[in-house]
Amino acid sequence: MDDQTRIEIEAAAFRRLQKHLMEDRTDAQNIDMMNLAGFCRNCLARWYQEAANDRGIEMSKEEGREAFYGMTMAEWKANYQTDASPEKQAAFEVAFKENVTDKQ
Repeated sequence: MDDQTRIEIEAAAFRRLQKHLMEDRTDAQNIDMMNLAGFCRNCLARWYQEAANDRGIEMSKEEGREAFYGMTMAEWKANYQTDASPEKQAAFEVAFKENVTDKQ
């Protein structure tokens, strides 16, 4: 497979993952994703932003999230985010430290 075809397939897979998370499984909470898998929609949005920045495209954290979510974080939270239990919040603190804080 040539590089251009691989890139196009990877991009298509990313878009399908994005659609799955943003349209098909809005019930899957970011905190649950982070606690189970070590990443969430916000991580994907950050990776998107970092890829843009690496290519000389200025993009803020908020702009990266809006590009990934297709809406502002405030809109996403109002429409889809639910309250997390104290146990989930405690697990998130550990998952965030292990998967995000130490990686930046």
